[in-house]
Amino acid sequence: MSSQLDRILGADYLGDIEHRPMAEVRAMRAECQEIETGLSYLRRLVQGRLDIVGAESQRRRDGAEPGDLAELISQLPEILSDRTRNPGFGRLPQHLAPGEVDPELADRLDEIMAHHDLETLPTLSSEELDQVHDDLEELEHEVSNRRRLFFDRIDTLQAEITRRYRTGEASVESLLQ
Repeated sequence: MSSQLDRILGADYLGDIEHRPMAEVRAMRAECQEIETGLSYLRRLVQGRLDIVGAESQRRRDGAEPGDLAELISQLPEILSDRTRNPGFGRLPQHLAPGEVDPELADRLDEIMAHHDLETLPTLSSEELDQVHDDLEELEHEVSNRRRLFFDRIDTLQAEITRRYRTGEASVESLLQ
């Protein structure tokens, strides 16, 4: 994990938050939101690859033979549009750009997919395909868990900002100055 993620996920990152200046609390929230956006982007990349590998596995379970790249390509619009809305409440992104992607996690995705691009997937044995699927699924869980940690940080920072407005420690007028 990068030193920035270590710092933010460290126990002392949120320490003494109620005594920090409002501008610092807002900056911390923005920093966490930007990193969460990068993790969200990476998660979508992993999920797309997972969906493609899963579709190829299902195609084989349905009796199709490995090696039909044209069929896999023809199914891509259906495969990739299948996940239009995840269950749960979700959160609107705060940034439209994907944000900085955790290099350690991005490298792991690259390692998993190093020799398994779209063109080679149909040529893999079922066991190799299952291994790629399992590796991608494990990475997706890790990225999701890390995102949850950032959501916890963001929620804590937002709660502190809300508390300050509710108690009068901060005012809307201070935003206009």
